[in-house]
Amino acid sequence: MILDKINQTNDIKKLDKEEIQMLSGEIRQFLIESLSKTGGHLASNLGVVELTMALHLTFDLPLDKVIWDVGHQSYTHKILTGRKDGFGTLRQFGGMSGFPKTAESDCDCFNTGHSSTSVSAGLGIAAARDLKGEDYRVISVIGDGALTGGMAFEALNNASKLETNFIIVLNDNDMSISPNVGGLSQYLGGIRTAHAYQDLKNGVMESLYKIPVYGERIVQRIRRTKSGIKQLLLPGMLFEDMGILYLGPVDGHDIEKMTAMFQKASRVSGPVLVHVLTEKGRGYEPAVRHPARFHGTEPFDIATGLAKQKKKKAAYTDIFSTVMRKLGDRDEKVVAITAAMETGTGLKRFHNMFPKRFFDVGIAEGHAVTFAAGLAAGGQKPVFAVYSSFLQRAYDQILHDVCLQNLPVVFAIDRAGIVGSDGETHQGLFDISYLMTIPNITLLAPKNKWEFSDMIKFAIDCGRPAAIRYPRGEAFDGLMQYRAPVEYAKSETLYEAGSVVLLAYGSMVKTALDVRERLKQAGVDCALVNMRFAKPLDTQMLDHVSKSYRLAVTMEENVKTGGMGEAVAAYLRTAGAKVGLLHIAVEDTFLPHGNVEVLRRQAGLDAESIVQKINGWLQNQQMQPEAGGS
Repeated sequence: MILDKINQTNDIKKLDKEEIQMLSGEIRQFLIESLSKTGGHLASNLGVVELTMALHLTFDLPLDKVIWDVGHQSYTHKILTGRKDGFGTLRQFGGMSGFPKTAESDCDCFNTGHSSTSVSAGLGIAAARDLKGEDYRVISVIGDGALTGGMAFEALNNASKLETNFIIVLNDNDMSISPNVGGLSQYLGGIRTAHAYQDLKNGVMESLYKIPVYGERIVQRIRRTKSGIKQLLLPGMLFEDMGILYLGPVDGHDIEKMTAMFQKASRVSGPVLVHVLTEKGRGYEPAVRHPARFHGTEPFDIATGLAKQKKKKAAYTDIFSTVMRKLGDRDEKVVAITAAMETGTGLKRFHNMFPKRFFDVGIAEGHAVTFAAGLAAGGQKPVFAVYSSFLQRAYDQILHDVCLQNLPVVFAIDRAGIVGSDGETHQGLFDISYLMTIPNITLLAPKNKWEFSDMIKFAIDCGRPAAIRYPRGEAFDGLMQYRAPVEYAKSETLYEAGSVVLLAYGSMVKTALDVRERLKQAGVDCALVNMRFAKPLDTQMLDHVSKSYRLAVTMEENVKTGGMGEAVAAYLRTAGAKVGLLHIAVEDTFLPHGNVEVLRRQAGLDAESIVQKINGWLQNQQMQPEAGGS
């Protein structure tokens, strides 16, 4: 196999043309076989095999710097930099990351995980290069879906001022995770189909170059003017209007054409954008037909493309999908918003049922929030469904445009808590903390699927900003006998006994049940409260806790700093309570990629770890009435 010859960086440059063509097919087969066992981002990686090979053939890594936007499409890059053997541990705890990691290889020059960042990062690296008087190429790869993010346009605007070489590769596959939407997608679609323009442009330029003495001068003059040849033949040349030389489009599966284009781009003194057309999922028909499903896939059967392990229970996302469809049917003011995550957030059914009340704004979370604020100001009931780690990109808009005006926007925060395999950039461990700082907002989290349904209805009708956080994966269906109506700022006491009380929030209620049972078996009876609300807190319940228990244990799947536990502690201390406090939360750290249960143990959020902490506190305090502290 040709792939056996790729063991370290730049080995690809030792291959002949025939071997290079064979290598692309072997890489695809390797990715399909590997990811069928481990899961991972398949469709995006299959689409950039030749693009990645062309980059490695043209540039000298690690001297030259390649920054991958989002980074989930860097698998071929990892193979070509000697990490092929790591794919057996892909996205597993202690194994290889599914994203670029500077700690993994000196060919990963920047850690990425969220979209629309590579142009900004690359521009910064290029500026640092120039300040130090160094000589190397900087290449930022960004997808057409990520280009809808406002940060990408801010960077393009800034890049136009650069007078040294900086290459932007636009990987255009007409997709983000779901199909692209909006004006930019239509604009790029026009370029994709403008073959006549491309042929004519090349012919005109070649003819001009042949004019003795003046030919090159004429070409440069045309490139500098805003009424140049591109504007005459293809109106609205966005990138050149911004001062960035545009090259392309070029077939993203033709290695020779791309290497020629990259070499040409390397000679430009200034920013240059190379427009590359690729097919997401290329080489594996199920991924071509269903690129969204194969964006991030679980282990699957290669022959059919179907998941090897089917879910037995409905996920929280499934519950959200069902409830939103029903509420949309009952109330025509309910509208739904997504930022390029229609399938992932469960809004596809709502879209199908109520197409005029569904809005996909593309990868633009900040815009999505202010757009939702506008809808609410206009009398609608907007629900913005978004992953926890992506909502943090819109903090200012939540604060300024929604909460300052006290507008009734509902934030359905999916993937809250430990997400797992995608690692640090995707763990939803900060939403409680960053939302707790904002006045007027209501923060809820359900203990099970029935309470989740009730909370969605409550949030939509409460008339104020509200955020519901819920985890990835199967919805807990225990405690069905407890379904007290959701009341503003009211918790739900599930068990009241003993001298220890567990104050559990959202997903941690299930863990608290296990903790309670383990303590009971050890002779320590305890109470259990389903907090329901992190903001505002149920102060009446906390006053009762301060008088009735010796130890209160707050439990949340969030970082400790700024979380629900700290808010509980602040209230109790202000009230002069003497009850002892233990905070169960993630310490001040970023959690890596890995299995969710493994990460929960690592973070001390599993039942066994919590029981040990409680027993340790009880032993140290010897259950003295005057004991307190945290």
